[in-house]
Amino acid sequence: MQTFAIPTFDTIISHPHPLKILAIGDSIIYGYGDSEGGGWVDRLKRQWMLADNSGHVIYNLGVRGNGVKQVSDRLESEFRQRGELRNRFPDALIISVGVNDTARLGHSNGRNFTPLADFETEVAHLLDNSLRLIPNQPLQDRVLFVGMVPVDEEKMPFSNSLYFSNSDQYQYKQVIKQACQTRNIPYLDIFDLWCKRGTNWCRQHLSQDGLHPNSRGYQALLGDILSWEPMQKLGLVEAI
Repeated sequence: MQTFAIPTFDTIISHPHPLKILAIGDSIIYGYGDSEGGGWVDRLKRQWMLADNSGHVIYNLGVRGNGVKQVSDRLESEFRQRGELRNRFPDALIISVGVNDTARLGHSNGRNFTPLADFETEVAHLLDNSLRLIPNQPLQDRVLFVGMVPVDEEKMPFSNSLYFSNSDQYQYKQVIKQACQTRNIPYLDIFDLWCKRGTNWCRQHLSQDGLHPNSRGYQALLGDILSWEPMQKLGLVEAI
């Protein structure tokens, strides 16, 4: 079985001022399916809370069932309430959302929850608002996007009514990827990364519902995120 090393606590860079990071999105941010660690965001938060660690702060702003529009609607309010001190705002924003928009309603050929054309518009709005709140800087991107994981189609429907497919996942994630590239927002293509590891690997890292990562999956996801160069450039983890 292929394994992926998580950077040790010693690899976290000592930052002169601990950073405040917002992680906003859907159930993959929330950590649904990880009964051991609470998801990749909470796993990272616990690392940063250890004595003699960086002291960085990460807020878990994941809401199960959210689509791109719901995240966009609450983004500014969430952002402005997380500075902790007057006239202070978060230092970086990690977004992960989109899978719920792909769901087909009622049957495998039903309409998507969010039609693709509407999805393109909503993604553009979300990304533009994100850059307005926290602009990227030369040599340091402060808005990052973590893509969706593939699904196990044999486990569908989800909740007896929602059908997710990897063909829809691919089509919708390509919209996000292109929108991020247009705006110079780093995009971590988790879908492609996991698919390259094979169907069996993916199934071993997904929950019984076929939609959310399990504990092993969230551990692997955290490893992928901490190995990602934009995270290292932010000073959140040493290059490995």
